[in-house]
Amino acid sequence: MTPSSSAATPTRRQIRRWRRYLADERAEAAVYRALAARKQGTEQQILAALADAEGRHESYWLRRLGPAAQPPPRTSLWTKFQMLLAARLGTVFILALMQRAEGRTPYGRDADATERMAADERIHGEVLRGLAARGREQLSGSFRAAVFGANDGLVSNLALVLGIGATGVATQTILFTGLAGLLAGALSMAAGEYVSVRSQRELLRSTRPDPDSQTALPHLDLDVNELALVYQARGMAPAEATGHAQHVLRTLVLDADAPEAAGVDPHEAVGNAWSAALSSFCFFASGAVIPVLPYLFGASGATAIVIAAVLVGLALLGTGAVVGVLSGASPFKRAIRQLAIGYGAAAATYLLGLIFGANLT
Repeated sequence: MTPSSSAATPTRRQIRRWRRYLADERAEAAVYRALAARKQGTEQQILAALADAEGRHESYWLRRLGPAAQPPPRTSLWTKFQMLLAARLGTVFILALMQRAEGRTPYGRDADATERMAADERIHGEVLRGLAARGREQLSGSFRAAVFGANDGLVSNLALVLGIGATGVATQTILFTGLAGLLAGALSMAAGEYVSVRSQRELLRSTRPDPDSQTALPHLDLDVNELALVYQARGMAPAEATGHAQHVLRTLVLDADAPEAAGVDPHEAVGNAWSAALSSFCFFASGAVIPVLPYLFGASGATAIVIAAVLVGLALLGTGAVVGVLSGASPFKRAIRQLAIGYGAAAATYLLGLIFGANLT
């Protein structure tokens, strides 16, 4: 349905806004087509359908603008960057960016847009959420280790370097302390992540049905059997469990009724133990080396402290923003939260170093 304002001559402000909407719709359709070109099957069809929907919205704004649609509006640099990533990568990162963009649609509060268009954009966000879900599950194990490892390396080694530096020791001592903290922390993180993920996978494996239980099926009583108790233990109601048990006995196939029956392997959400350990080691080391860089290049005293704090702050902002994008939250808020937590821990350690340094002198 076209808004009632369509009969009136649009103002310059409306034309500028509509041209921006037109550019956004064209750009989003291009991103969906680029993503669809890298997919197959159902995912490709879904992304192509989203591109067609954006095309309908584009046609709406073309009708509203009329001659004012020329020359074609320019696409923003941010949108061009998204299109480049979609064409080259086609990852869950782009889906998360598009999900957030669809969720922030201005159509719901703009009288010049239709209610149907606003509803379309909201539903597009949910479609993208579903498409990104599998990728997020596959990323969660190694990605969690990477993010935690990088942040732990950044914060712990910055706090260590600042705390030791505040006591007034020699620059060489600070450097070797930072390198020792890097190696010890990276090894500890890798070992802990390996044990954690391996334990989770073993716990999940213990919940799967015993394959040898299949051999007992032909010998169970069709009318009274304990198979129904198996399904009751898995959460089914008694009547439902009995009916399901009878079906299983007729087919002689003991199903797992586990998440993988629906196409989702719970092990994907946990990740691979070796991969998680390696990611944790590498990202902790990459984060922990940043506070040491000024000392490696010969800086000392307050200069080294300021450089280390600035470098770590930028890194914390970056990791926080990435986490925000992939989780569908505000990148800015997540970045500021990471920065505040990291600087808070480092400041506390620095103050303790000052106190200890004063007591030593």
